[in-house]
Amino acid sequence: MSDEYGGNFVSLTDEDGNEIELEHLDTIEYNGAVYMAFFPVEEADEEGQPPKEEDEEAGLIILKVVEIDGEEQLATLDDEEELEAVYQQFMEALFEEEE
Repeated sequence: MSDEYGGNFVSLTDEDGNEIELEHLDTIEYNGAVYMAFFPVEEADEEGQPPKEEDEEAGLIILKVVEIDGEEQLATLDDEEELEAVYQQFMEALFEEEE
């Protein structure tokens, strides 16, 4: 992970070698594991214009903190039940903060 854009932004490299810029929203602990929620960073096009509405496929990205060879890394959630449960935890935390 990189904090190239400041404390709330990270740059990740996916398994295909593509670099992805994400904005960190929140971190929670659930069932003994740590999860982090992100939104993809919307980048302007060559003319400096924001992305078009139809270009946006961005949504909440939830990654799990795992330890591999003694180093913390972020992993995608393959279990739909786990993903849904963690998503609900993030939504509850978000609505608690708004009240």
